[in-house]
Amino acid sequence: MKLRKVFCSGLFLASVPVTHSYISRHVGSTARGVKCLSMVSTSDPRVDKYADTPESKYPTRRGAEVDARKIIATGSGRLHLTAVRLNHILFASDELAQSSLHELRTATMSFEDLAKQISMCSETRDKGGSIGWISVHDEDGSKNEHLDLIFPREAREQAAQITTKPGDIVLVESPRGYHLVQVVDVMADVRKMADVKQRRRNHLKTSSLSGSFLSGDESKKDLTYKLETMGCQMNIADSERMEGQLQAMGIRKLNPETDVGVDPDVVVLNTCSIREHAESKVYSYLGPHTKRKRDGEDLAIVVAGCVAQQEGEALLRKVPEIDLVMGPQYANRIADLLEDVSNGNQVIATEASHIMEDSTKPRRQSKVAAWVNVIYGCNERCAFCIVPTTRGVEQSRPMEIIVQEVEELVANGYKEVTLLGQNIDAYGRDMIPKRKFSDLLRTVGNIPGLQRLRFVTSHPRYMSLGVVDAVAETPSACENFHIPFQSGSNAILASMGRGHTREKYLHIVNRIKSRIPDAAITADVIVGFPGETEEDFQDTLRLMEEVKFDTVNTAAYSPRPNTPAAKWENQVADDVKQERLQRINVLVKQHARERRSRLLGRTVEVLVEERNVRVPTQVMGRTRHGYITYFEGDIDELRGALVDVKITSCQSFYLAGDAVG
Repeated sequence: MKLRKVFCSGLFLASVPVTHSYISRHVGSTARGVKCLSMVSTSDPRVDKYADTPESKYPTRRGAEVDARKIIATGSGRLHLTAVRLNHILFASDELAQSSLHELRTATMSFEDLAKQISMCSETRDKGGSIGWISVHDEDGSKNEHLDLIFPREAREQAAQITTKPGDIVLVESPRGYHLVQVVDVMADVRKMADVKQRRRNHLKTSSLSGSFLSGDESKKDLTYKLETMGCQMNIADSERMEGQLQAMGIRKLNPETDVGVDPDVVVLNTCSIREHAESKVYSYLGPHTKRKRDGEDLAIVVAGCVAQQEGEALLRKVPEIDLVMGPQYANRIADLLEDVSNGNQVIATEASHIMEDSTKPRRQSKVAAWVNVIYGCNERCAFCIVPTTRGVEQSRPMEIIVQEVEELVANGYKEVTLLGQNIDAYGRDMIPKRKFSDLLRTVGNIPGLQRLRFVTSHPRYMSLGVVDAVAETPSACENFHIPFQSGSNAILASMGRGHTREKYLHIVNRIKSRIPDAAITADVIVGFPGETEEDFQDTLRLMEEVKFDTVNTAAYSPRPNTPAAKWENQVADDVKQERLQRINVLVKQHARERRSRLLGRTVEVLVEERNVRVPTQVMGRTRHGYITYFEGDIDELRGALVDVKITSCQSFYLAGDAVG
């Protein structure tokens, strides 16, 4: 089996639409502005190449404001905020409230459990302190007066004046006493935040939704959709959320086996902007669907994800057949936005917004392993990376909400959960008070019934040794770390703006090996970054020889819009990039086989996920290290089972063996 060269720095990337079954075969990490050998293009300076790309809706310069509260509070996100969902704990004194805040900060107890134990509010104590939704725009207090006896107006006004975001805990005072108030969720009017444009008459037929149940027409009930996903695990998770919304609207997924000759009524393309030519791939994919629309067919075309966020209204100018352009922050609000589409409008939703919790359940692609987002966005400013411009600033989800989601997954039979974040070690640093990812890891890892816990992606600049300790001490946490190093040269790391050195990276690796000797360590690396010399490249090879990674996702540097390195004149020639990529891939394959060969003859635990598509009598699963493993078995009997397998053969990127017992 050959390794497909479709890896890019950061969250695992595919050069084609991907599914969970394909992604699950490989290690993932945070998406970055790089590309694969097959996509390498010219190395001319990119000063004017992206002149038509709109400026980012998010701050992109190093040193710029990255506090989501301030960014969103000054924009339409605050203006169109309609309600917040709150919990509270009532205390008799400020001292008791401050002491309890410390307990919450250290994650020794959840907000809900603490409320049940010590809150003086009898009305909410048994409900874990839940106040519920509170209207934000309530000048005279009438909209929330039903809460006066629980959370008095004085306290509500204080809380409203404090610019908060989900996950924050603030202290306010009222005649009842002192309230620790937790912001659980927010609600914004996304339709007002979006830019809605009325289609010109006789220009193009409006979307199929205009003839559906949304507008009261009973003649067309059986609407279908087709959703294609490009890119990383974050995009896959977003697609699952969009599918949940679409199916809640009564739109069913097009089945190519039974819906022969049927074209979808709604086409959704969830895009990735990591590589060069990402935009042209979008236009190419949309071609057949835009032709259908020009020919008079009735359908809605949605472009979502990072290219949508990057290009915004420019997409409508280039492809006027598109009905909805929406950034990743609106993935779980596609239903709201399609309401305006059903009225014959074109909609652009790319404004910065607080991440809102799902109003519908995601449509999971796997019944065994699930993705759970814990932090969105990235505050880093790596010179090559487009992520901050397309996914925005960091926004951590409340720990209690994450725990609740994982508990529901376990109750529904899921055996493995992967916590997702562009920079997962930054979890909680954007909250008031700050939280730590290591605490989240321990809390989630101790949920009864959870068999396996994984997480991606770690940043060497922020990865704490406490995370290593948490994995070592949490039985469900898999011995698998994905930590991109990007380059082994300190000079290049400094040029990239990574904020760490090779020595810092090796210190983390040594800590892992000392605490968990058999752990798997995977990474990402970029070759051909502007200014990279042969000696810099040799430093990268030397670091790889020193660590001996289980897998490294290799990529040649690719200039992307709104990134500093795209405009530098010291671009590395394409033929040099190609040659270095080929050399580094040889070493990657050598080390991967060497690392997996240590399991020959050993019996390891494998979580069965699906059938081996190439050998139908076999099943495919993963070891705790994340190694793909094949063995004979019936998928209908074994899916989701933990099976002991004796390893009998080893390749660079997969194992094979026989079930034991």
